[in-house]
Amino acid sequence: MAEEQIKINPVRIQRNIALLSVLLFLGKMLAWYLTHSVTVLTDALEGIVNMIAGFLGLFSIILASRPRDTNHPYGHGKAEFLSSAVEGTLIVIAGIIIIYEGVLHLITRDNNIKKLDTGLLIVVFCGLVNFAVGWYAEKKGKKSNSMILVSAGSHLKADAYSTIAIVIGLCLLLVTNNKWWWLDSTVAMCFAIIIIITGTKVLRRSIGGIMDEMDMGLLHEVITLLQEKRQPQWVDLHNLRVIQYGSMLHVDAHMTIPWYYLVQQAEKETETLERLIKTHFSDQVELFIHIDGCKPFQCKLCALEDCPERKHTFEGQEEWTVANLWANSAHGKSSSPA
Repeated sequence: MAEEQIKINPVRIQRNIALLSVLLFLGKMLAWYLTHSVTVLTDALEGIVNMIAGFLGLFSIILASRPRDTNHPYGHGKAEFLSSAVEGTLIVIAGIIIIYEGVLHLITRDNNIKKLDTGLLIVVFCGLVNFAVGWYAEKKGKKSNSMILVSAGSHLKADAYSTIAIVIGLCLLLVTNNKWWWLDSTVAMCFAIIIIITGTKVLRRSIGGIMDEMDMGLLHEVITLLQEKRQPQWVDLHNLRVIQYGSMLHVDAHMTIPWYYLVQQAEKETETLERLIKTHFSDQVELFIHIDGCKPFQCKLCALEDCPERKHTFEGQEEWTVANLWANSAHGKSSSPA
């Protein structure tokens, strides 16, 4: 997994997405100029959002990749959440504008649509390109833990899906020789609903990131790794915090080890834990481990066979889960021997 992340260059991918968005926007504007279709116009308006989001995302990825400094001790990764929040807002606004244009078109009964065949070919081509680029960006974004790429990919794929509705509407207009003119606005408004739903999801994820909302999938992955690679001398682990800012993974925890371990031994255990997490994820990991010395009531949870200070018989390790690793309390207290 770490090797795949090293090969991925989010800045280069986002730069290509931004430049491509300009070309696709120009193509959609050409299709609208030729057809005068409100459906194609709404697709072009979505192209404006794609351009703004593309260049804003590029700026955010460059900013997020900067190392931490005295003013930003946790780095600049949250810039990606802010950028995604702006992108989600723009997507929702674009959807609202499209609905407005569609309703206005129905009221005025504008029926000046022409050259649907040429416009249809341009729209299909733009839709295919959007889907291909969106799929690639979303895939690479998940591998590199880049929310900007994931958001951009989701946006482009949603744009491609909505193009299917646009193509169906334009085909019906073409086959019926524009007799069903109202389909132009109806399809446009259906397209707008899809856009608004997509924008709302992007905005929701962004706000969650800004609020440090826990990524449960990531947390489960970390806990599963720790449980599988657990060492006997790791008596307990609690107060676990896992958060992702850009490509940087932050892990905080309290680890309990035998109370008689020297400083060098305690340092060795934290280094082992850090190496374990970095091997699984990537070198972009920052750990803050607080070391606790074990207490007599934890003897029943300690699997260290040759412990010279054991006070109670070993009963069994407590399985580490989301519920008991999150709490800021050492395990074994509630049922400690008298």
